Amino acid sequence: MSWLQHQFPIRRTVRKTILFCLFALTACQPASPRVITILDGGQTHRVEASGGTVDSILKEAGIQLGTNDSVLVDGAVTPIDQSIPADALTIQIRRAVTLTLVKPDGGQTIETSALTVGEALDEAGFTPPQGDLLDPSAETAIVQPLTVTVIPARELTIFVSGKALTVRSAAKTVGEVLAEAGVPLVGLDISSPPESEAPPADGQIRVVQIRESFEITLEPIPFEEEVTYSPDVPFGESETIQPGVEGIAMIREKIRYEDGAEVSRTREERTTLREPQTRIVQGGEKIVLAPVGGNIPYDYWYATEMYASVYSPCESGTGGCSYGTASGAHAGYGIVAVDYSIYSYLAGMKVYIPGYGVATIGDTGGGPIIESVFGVPRTKWIDLGFNDGEIVDMTGWVTVYFLAPAPAEIPYFLK
Repeated sequence: MSWLQHQFPIRRTVRKTILFCLFALTACQPASPRVITILDGGQTHRVEASGGTVDSILKEAGIQLGTNDSVLVDGAVTPIDQSIPADALTIQIRRAVTLTLVKPDGGQTIETSALTVGEALDEAGFTPPQGDLLDPSAETAIVQPLTVTVIPARELTIFVSGKALTVRSAAKTVGEVLAEAGVPLVGLDISSPPESEAPPADGQIRVVQIRESFEITLEPIPFEEEVTYSPDVPFGESETIQPGVEGIAMIREKIRYEDGAEVSRTREERTTLREPQTRIVQGGEKIVLAPVGGNIPYDYWYATEMYASVYSPCESGTGGCSYGTASGAHAGYGIVAVDYSIYSYLAGMKVYIPGYGVATIGDTGGGPIIESVFGVPRTKWIDLGFNDGEIVDMTGWVTVYFLAPAPAEIPYFLK
């Protein structure tokens, strides 16, 4: 081993010895005092302290504590006989104040330095009955003398969804009662009384649960019919030139339910998805004569079903005998009557009725009565004349053939 190698281990040993001595000297030195700030209401004190209990530091600062005062060290409540932490910087003194508790059965005075109303009542061993309300609330901070009122709960009945729910509450509004009971108003729900009002004197609250839905339906739109006439089409016949097509409308309805039952429907919107197409029909105006058929030697230009009634001069419902007619002809067999509204169009025309024979339209009668009693349009009624004592009951629907010659212009009600 060289001289240099021999010297290095010796130097390392010396260095270790020096460091150990410095550490020992430092550890043996007394802790240096630190400044602790004491907050006592509106007063601030500063003292130098290197240790000791909270009580000793306060006494050193000349501060006396009351029976119910409390101390916080760096914000944490600390017993006064506890040693102050080495890193503590602040001591706060909470002086006790008077808390007046007003209860239905009397009052109570509490001297407390608690941080909140709830903590003060816990320290005093008072627990409000379930449902009772504190005013101010248990979370209220105590910064000065305070009066706390206990508002007793009362029994309330909530009617909802067909059930009765009994609760105890001291809430000030119906809405608060419902929230406490787990029955808050949702969406369109309503209550009686309203949620903003105080609970009712009779203790009964009714909740109506409301919901709305929408229903979409399709509705047909009827098409109209347009009739034209052609001289090339035989009278009594018709041709469809353009078929009718129903339109389609979409209907949006709002449905309201109360407690699950439908109470109303409101049509909100009607949208036409397809317009209807008009049906165009071409009627005939061309007169084409045809034989009545069988052994009847007559040609007719129009045939239709009409409701027949019967009469004779002395059996016409007038209470007497009447032989006159609108045409001047003698009433009786061979003269038939129609309603006065169409008589001017048909007067003098020859008709043939199977089972009756040939007749002339020569009188007017009570079409409106037939229309109101039997529901037969007055243009579809005919009254068959008979001689007195020879009436044949042909009441009912009959075929009426309008015999040639045809009129120059076809009456509108026959088209």
